[in-house]
Amino acid sequence: MTIINLGFSPCPNDTFIFHGLVNGGIDTGDIRFIEHLLDIDQLNIAAELGSLDMIKVSFHAYLSLKDRYTLLTSGGALGRGCGPLLVVNNKDAYKNISDLKSKTIAIPGKLTTAYLLMRLYDPDISCNIIVMPFNNIMTAVVNGEVDAGLIIHESRFTYKSYGLHSIIDLGQWWEGETGLPIPLGCIILNKLNTEYVRINQLLRDSVLYGINNRDKTMDYVKNHSTEMSDDVINSHINLYVNDFTVNFGDVGMKAIDMLTSRASALNLRP
Repeated sequence: MTIINLGFSPCPNDTFIFHGLVNGGIDTGDIRFIEHLLDIDQLNIAAELGSLDMIKVSFHAYLSLKDRYTLLTSGGALGRGCGPLLVVNNKDAYKNISDLKSKTIAIPGKLTTAYLLMRLYDPDISCNIIVMPFNNIMTAVVNGEVDAGLIIHESRFTYKSYGLHSIIDLGQWWEGETGLPIPLGCIILNKLNTEYVRINQLLRDSVLYGINNRDKTMDYVKNHSTEMSDDVINSHINLYVNDFTVNFGDVGMKAIDMLTSRASALNLRP
């Protein structure tokens, strides 16, 4: 029996695509996947430390991990209309990112693709950065603990209910700049593992299992989601689980290469 310690987030798209692997939805043979559910910033750090075998990480973090991990071509978060948003409570005081210079912005992690995109959008931005779990950011903005928040995951579906306003859609900006989908997250496997081909296929099978057996995944998804509304959960899955999740394909790989080259050109790789 081969044990794979697998790390991913409790967000609906992750629990949806990994349900088949960790809960017996597909036949994994003599490979057993042990789940470790962590916040995305914790996952990025775990990958740096090498504490897990197979991990969902931000593409930003992956840029510094290529020597130790292999990119799997399924299971990633890549798409259109799904990028991070920069939100504020006071839309009159803060209309764009230049208004936030010397202000405080909460981000979900310095290794997240969201933070990389914000720096690509404005390489000269000068502000105070506070890292916090993504699901605490909107409350921090509402309470005035920070001036703005960089939100990801299902927060894009709920920020308006907090009375917040989006001043930048970084995914929309990226698509306008490049014409490509935005690469947000990916699944990587320790290069010491020799079963890359088989594990990549099992991951793809798990994605397809979720797509073809949605009703069987929902209890697992809801048990871990921070947003319990069925509408929010389904909207999240519909947006972040797409054809690129099944396989990046040529367009997905082109988007990944574009993000890598732009980060390198501005020396923004971790």
